[in-house]
Amino acid sequence: MRLLFLHLLFLAPFASAWAQIQDSSMALVAVQASYAQQLPGGDLSERFGTSNNIGLAAWRKLRNGITIGGEGSFIFGNQVREPGILRNVLNSAGQLVDQEGEMADVFLFQRGWSAFATAGRIFPLFGPNPNSGLHVKLGGGYLRHKIRVQTQKNVVPQVEDEYLEGYDRLTAGPAALAYIGYQHFGNKGRINFHIGLELIAGATRSLRAFNFDTEQYNKAHRLDLLSGLRLGWTLPIYRKKDTGFHYY
Repeated sequence: MRLLFLHLLFLAPFASAWAQIQDSSMALVAVQASYAQQLPGGDLSERFGTSNNIGLAAWRKLRNGITIGGEGSFIFGNQVREPGILRNVLNSAGQLVDQEGEMADVFLFQRGWSAFATAGRIFPLFGPNPNSGLHVKLGGGYLRHKIRVQTQKNVVPQVEDEYLEGYDRLTAGPAALAYIGYQHFGNKGRINFHIGLELIAGATRSLRAFNFDTEQYNKAHRLDLLSGLRLGWTLPIYRKKDTGFHYY
């Protein structure tokens, strides 16, 4: 992830030097890095609280404003709402011990990712030029999430390897995305950003048949929702408009 951001930062001055946004709508390729804070909904709200989302996207804008592309995101958080998830591996004192018999530190986190193919359109209702404006897009793809059971320096066999599958609540399935926001392309190609509201809805199912802590089978079908405000930086790549004189 750090290497990709370094590459984008390296390309930024070259991209802005290639051209300036024209007065008319133009075709271009956009590479985006973004962050969103998301609220859970549906079945997901019973398992997790507020989460963070780091996204990367690339799409092509046609002259008529239509956009086609793909995007992916990494989901992470520390609000896990599964009380007593480790109850079966605690001793009589309510402690989790490692293989040496010492008390172990165990932390629970939310982890996940998503990937979507998207199609949309930029409506130049406002902004500094016809390439900026209201960006509406829809997408279809895949959503995956789980509980990360993290031990520090301890080795805790009760929650590792094949035993971990009884606690991590690994869940995945097809998902849809809806986004509406503002896309800004600066006239000189240097200030380019986007901000908007995003909704992800996943028709997921558990990839683990049985939970060790509840001693119950998981729900066959789930509706997992994520919604939030996404803000990010956009790197436009397009051909330079030739306005100079040539001498031979």
